[in-house]
Amino acid sequence: MAAHFAVHEHSTTPYPGGAFAEPALFSTLPPKIQEAVEAVKFTTTYPNGAVLFVEGQAPRGIFIVESGRVKLSVCARDGKTLILRIAEPGEVIGVGSAVSERACETTAETQGPCALTFIRQNDLLRLMRHHNEFAILMAEQLSAEYASTCQEIRSLILSDSATEKLARLLLGWLEKNGDARHPGKMKLAMTHEEIAQMIGTSRETVTRLLATFKRKQFIQQSGATLFVRNRTALEALISA
Repeated sequence: MAAHFAVHEHSTTPYPGGAFAEPALFSTLPPKIQEAVEAVKFTTTYPNGAVLFVEGQAPRGIFIVESGRVKLSVCARDGKTLILRIAEPGEVIGVGSAVSERACETTAETQGPCALTFIRQNDLLRLMRHHNEFAILMAEQLSAEYASTCQEIRSLILSDSATEKLARLLLGWLEKNGDARHPGKMKLAMTHEEIAQMIGTSRETVTRLLATFKRKQFIQQSGATLFVRNRTALEALISA
């Protein structure tokens, strides 16, 4: 099981240049509620590999991803890790545990340097009790978090082979993170081990499959940049 530790606020450094502009997440709220949120939120930078919370830990609050990415994972009894999803800028993590006051169900770890806004659980619950619009916004975020996790799990379960799982993953990333100016191009900021943890296979299998995809010219990779050269071929692997 994962070790029970987390990065505390005093172990991080303030975001360079002072406070963040109000996140788009809160931009639709009335000015009075935005002011209330501003008074209790903290925006901080974290290094790569910082653990925000772990499975079984009592919730401390919610995190809003301002920049960077955060991976959410679960750990099996045999020690194997499964990455459920990657939280992108604008997404909120930890809502379910903070609102229900139940232990965290996942482990959250930064994937590269990140800037995150944190709202303590007590402040979160107080804002939800006093401001209906804020409570509805948190309910929407909870629903989005649930739907995103279900989508990732569904893709994993519906795939019959590691080949199909990897093809689904790459195409899903392309839909979500593809470069609009260069169709087929995207950043692949994950190690082979992390990809393996997302599709429930071994690192060696991921390395072999990516090499096969490159050899067949389905994809092309240069550093962290991946270009899908033959999307139709990847889609055929899913429907096969």
